[in-house]
Amino acid sequence: MPEDVLFKSETEQSRADIASLLRRVADNLDAGDSITLTAGADSVTLEPPARPTFEVKAEREGPADGPGELSVEFELEWDEDGGEDGGSGELKIE
Repeated sequence: MPEDVLFKSETEQSRADIASLLRRVADNLDAGDSITLTAGADSVTLEPPARPTFEVKAEREGPADGPGELSVEFELEWDEDGGEDGGSGELKIE
């Protein structure tokens, strides 16, 4: 299935600034509000359904015998037609 990137932003920020952005997303999800992403002139508004799929992934990229790059990704997924995907078990974050 082809991917159509509607919005992308990649900037280095402080942990506190990232926490603030994630908190805003969490507050909007909790309130049932849309999520608007804006960077410069680029903007997109999304309306997550009541039960989107929440994907969390931790990765390490680089050589097996040397330092690499670590990442954690948080992704909400849902079908545009309103369908909901299944899950793979209860997620806990500590």
